[in-house]
This record gives sequence, structure tokens and C-alpha cells, in this order.
Amino acid sequence: MDRTTAGPGGAVSGRAAGSAAGTLPGAGAAAPVVLERARGRAEIAFKLSAGATRVDRLFQEGQAKIRLPRGEPGDPPTAVVINTAGGVTGGDRLDIAAAWGPGTTATVTGQAAERIYRSSGGAGTIHNRLSVGAGATAEWLPQETILFDRSHLARRLEVDLAADARCLIVESVFFGRGAMGERVTDGALSDHWRLRRDGRLVLAESFRAGGDTTALFAGRATGAGAIAFATLLYAAPDADRHLDRLRGLVDDDAREPTVEAGTSAFDGFLVARFLSPSPQALRRDLVRILEAFRGRSMPRPWSC
Repeated sequence: MDRTTAGPGGAVSGRAAGSAAGTLPGAGAAAPVVLERARGRAEIAFKLSAGATRVDRLFQEGQAKIRLPRGEPGDPPTAVVINTAGGVTGGDRLDIAAAWGPGTTATVTGQAAERIYRSSGGAGTIHNRLSVGAGATAEWLPQETILFDRSHLARRLEVDLAADARCLIVESVFFGRGAMGERVTDGALSDHWRLRRDGRLVLAESFRAGGDTTALFAGRATGAGAIAFATLLYAAPDADRHLDRLRGLVDDDAREPTVEAGTSAFDGFLVARFLSPSPQALRRDLVRILEAFRGRSMPRPWSC
């Protein structure tokens, strides 16, 4: 496992295979079997019209869909991303893009956890792109990503922010379903974040883990037995002013005892990291903290 956080640096991209070969049952020799791969692309853009945030553009193809459920009166719009394939495996690709026009406020979330299944060849690829215009407030709140044994995921998040834009991002990764005793003894994840403010790269982070992640994360310096990880990032001109409030929420008496967390602020960013041996405990803590930090309930799919 390696994590690097730096300024301008090289980007790393994943490769998505278009097919995989297998052996037909009973065949005397290996016969190529072309497996169908899922491809999905969805884009949504918001605009300000008559003082309210409305959908400006919506595009979807393949297994990627976006739905716009009716929210509570006065709440900003919420877009729900759906992967109708039910998960991602080797060679699949998902491309999701969301754009917040000047002055808009909207939330983008996921219908359910994204499941990364056993790969028969190559990595599954997820590429998320966010663009937040001047004076806009964006929330990117997908539910957790669950990696199963022998899965392989290459994921990338690119964010372009205007100088005065505000953006709240949360991403969580679970290595197996803890409640079912699952462990990932052979898998791979590469996760890359690139954030730009006014076109200038201000945050670059890459996380890679592979092989027996159960053993890898058992070390005191590499997780101390954690299998669930999350990052909360808030980008805003006044992000530093919210550090004490976020630390108070993280250290609240209601916190889950099995969840370790730390917070920091720098250069217009507020960051909290979480890790736990219990995915369920980490999710509960995230919901509690996010609801208090946002000042309202989580999007409805989070409670389904």
C-alpha cells in the first residue's frame, strides 16, 4: 500500500479490458470466451433559473442512470446515480460527470453501495468528474464502495473548483462485508484524486493497495486491523473556520468506539480520515457527522 499527497504531479490512469478469455467446460484446450463488459456514462448539469437550482442537462447511456427524486420543500435538488448492472467487475467502465453552474446548490449521491466483484481479467474502471462554478455549493455523497475478494478497481476523481466554490465530498471503501465475515485476501485498488481551483492543481492524492489486504491492513502503521476507510473533504474559501466544529463532531461522545478518526485543515481544505474494523460502525459515524455538519438529513437512499 502506498499513499502520496503532493502538489502538481503525474496522473495515473487505470486500464479497462474490453473482454476476457476463459475455458469452456469439458474442452480439451483453452477456448477463448468473450465476456460481455458493461459500459456506462451519465452526465448532469445544474443551472440557476428564477432563483432556484434546476437541471440544465442530463445524459445517460449504458448501465449508468440518473434519477431526480422529489425532495422535501425547500431542499436543494438531489440527483441519484444508479448502476443498473448491479456492480463492477474486470473490464467494466463507469464514467460519471456532474457540473454545478454559477450560484447553484445541489447534491449528487448513489442509489446503493457500489459493489466491486471478482475480476476474471483486468480492472474495473470508475471515472468521476465534478465541476463547480462560481458561488456554487456542491455535495458529492456516494455511498460506500465494497470490494470483494479477487476484485480489481481503478478509480479516479477529478474536481474543478471556482475560487469561491464550496464542495463537500465523502468517499468510503470497505474491503469485504464485515457483518458476513468476508475478507479480501487477493484484490487490488488504485484510487486517485485530483482537485483544481481556478485551473491550478491544489491537491493530488493516490492510494494503492493490493494482494492480501487483510494481512496488509493488520499492521499498526497500515490500519491496525481496519477493513473500512473513509475520507471527508470540504473545500471552501473559509474551510479553516470549520475545523473546530468538525473536530467536535468527530470527538463527540456519540462516536463509535471502534472508529478512529483525525481531522486537519490546509489551503482552503478541511479533511477528516476514518478507519475501522467495522464497516457498519464507520457508516453510522459518517451519517451522524455528515448530518450535523450539513445541518440536514442525509439523502434518502442512505436510509434505504
